[in-house]
Amino acid sequence: MSFSFLVCLHPILGQEKPTAPIILEGRTLFYVSESGQYTAQQRATEANNHLEKILESGNAPAVVEIDSGQEVPVITINNRYFLSVTYNDVPIGKSLKGQALAWKNTLEVAISKAEYERTLQYYIKAIIFAIAIIFIASILSWKLGVIWQRWLNPLKTTPTDPNPSNSNFSSQPLTGHPSQSSLKLKVFILLVLLTIIRGIIWIIALVYISSLFSKTRQWSDFIIDILRFSLITDIFPLGNQKYSVIDFFILLGLLIGLVTLTRMVSRVLKSKLLTATGLSRSVQDTTALIFNYTFIFLGTIVVLQVWGLDLSSLTVFASVLGVGIGLGLQGIAKEFVSGLVLIFERPIQIGDFVEVAGLMGTVERISVRSTEIKTLDQISVILPNSRFLDSEVINWSHSSPISRLKIPVNVAYGSNLETVKNILTNVAKNHQDILSMPSPQVFFSEFGDSFLKINLLVWISKPYKQFQIKSDIYFKIDSHFRQEGIKIPFPQRDLHFRSSELPSQNISPELINSLANLSNSLATWLKENSNHQTSQEQNKDIKLNKTQEKENFNPDENNISH
Repeated sequence: MSFSFLVCLHPILGQEKPTAPIILEGRTLFYVSESGQYTAQQRATEANNHLEKILESGNAPAVVEIDSGQEVPVITINNRYFLSVTYNDVPIGKSLKGQALAWKNTLEVAISKAEYERTLQYYIKAIIFAIAIIFIASILSWKLGVIWQRWLNPLKTTPTDPNPSNSNFSSQPLTGHPSQSSLKLKVFILLVLLTIIRGIIWIIALVYISSLFSKTRQWSDFIIDILRFSLITDIFPLGNQKYSVIDFFILLGLLIGLVTLTRMVSRVLKSKLLTATGLSRSVQDTTALIFNYTFIFLGTIVVLQVWGLDLSSLTVFASVLGVGIGLGLQGIAKEFVSGLVLIFERPIQIGDFVEVAGLMGTVERISVRSTEIKTLDQISVILPNSRFLDSEVINWSHSSPISRLKIPVNVAYGSNLETVKNILTNVAKNHQDILSMPSPQVFFSEFGDSFLKINLLVWISKPYKQFQIKSDIYFKIDSHFRQEGIKIPFPQRDLHFRSSELPSQNISPELINSLANLSNSLATWLKENSNHQTSQEQNKDIKLNKTQEKENFNPDENNISH
């Protein structure tokens, strides 16, 4: 079966005339052109059928000769006409005889090789080769898996703090190890790369095995021709030109190479050049980040120009796209501008301990869109950059991490304030996280409703530990107060009721007499009621005593007992 019709779908590169291939056992030997009333395909079909019949006959080795007695050289096989060499078949700068001699040599080699490939000896040899190729491909695929695991294990075993809540923070950003998202991206890239390399190995192995046998060779050539045709055909219009699939693969490879080169240069710039300048780490990160984005932007323009894309033809498209992106990405543009303000103005820097929107934590990363803060609970919070410009931000580490901590203490009235002052001062001086200079200070603030208000002022250099420092101070103060008998009072409230005399000049005498009579009547009734109730209670008591006496003395029971 011949698949030469596929090649006729498009002209061969470098030729303008339609051609058709001469194929033997799946191998393309050469191409013929049209001649007179015969098309190239008709000539190739007739020649290919003649070659198939020669091989199927199984006669002695075929004899290929050139008959130069005609107007054009004629190639014969076993004294039978095979093909005429016309002027359309001859490339520029070559003669008819030279072309005929080249085709004759190609046919002799191809026929001899085809006859050998039809022998039992060759089939045995080809099967052995096929098994060996499959074994080698399996070994290579397994070895790649082993190498991939060796690359992957170091990424999975990054050192972490087993007890982050007790770990000491530093004023520098914690960027010694890659983040979890970065690790996942690297693992995914390595997995894709391994899959691609393994696929290439098996494709090469299958193509080589298929080339060992004539039938499979035809199918492999057919598939390869289809892939080649689909890859090199310009089918994607862009601007004033059309591009093929392979062109886009080339563009993708160039962009990946650009990003990789940019990262390498940015890393060298940060680790070698910027470190030697003595700038702060935040300035180094900002400079490297600006260089990275600038280099990628300019490099992309250069790559597109080198690739062949005329950017001027996309001006209208780019303007419309820019308007759409500007309307749809207003929020991102706002965060981008806010990020630039934070990067250049630097109200916050990497490693600062800040408080914003009810969150307290250390700044880990500042990008052009968002800022990452790691809270005291070791939770990473991603905040939009505009949050730092729209709301109040407390930066405990701005210009200097040293800050003053106010610790209020209330004591009861009557406490010895000198003893209280000495206790607070000694507790503050003995704490390892409290600075000795400036020294701790104790202030008597005010007389409260039920307490004396004292303020202990201390200076610390680690603002992120302020809650732990306060807790330690309060524990020690409570212990020393108990030892010295100093009490911390509870809130007390006293209620006082005040009576006042009614002004008599505003009340009539009749009302006063009525109230006096009513008061006397009420007193008399209460007295009588009280006497009556007392007499009733006395009568009840007498009756109760008599009943108990009767129960205690019973003659019948006494007789029975005797």
